[in-house]
Amino acid sequence: MRARQIRRQIRRAFFVALFEQLHIVWPVLSGVLLVMVVLGLLIGHVEGWPITDALYFTFVTGLTIGYGDLTPKHVEARCLAMVIGFSGIVLTGLVAAVSVRALDVAARNHTEQID
Repeated sequence: MRARQIRRQIRRAFFVALFEQLHIVWPVLSGVLLVMVVLGLLIGHVEGWPITDALYFTFVTGLTIGYGDLTPKHVEARCLAMVIGFSGIVLTGLVAAVSVRALDVAARNHTEQID
């Protein structure tokens, strides 16, 4: 029973810290997402894709999944796709950093409660 309470407290501390960290980095996070979406829509316009395909391509490329079912043919669109890829790497790093920071805060809170 005690172990369950400890896990619950740590989980709660993690999510509180996660939301605090997301609140801090939200301007950067939303800016990166906005750049990705705008570039994806621009690629869709250049390639003649529907908006849904352009957004799908944006997030598949940005999350570095890259299924290959949609590929830009124009040089301009390919260059923009590289920027989306780099933006996705920044986005992934940012989310990982926020998560690690939240884990660190939760672990420190738990350690302080033990002492």
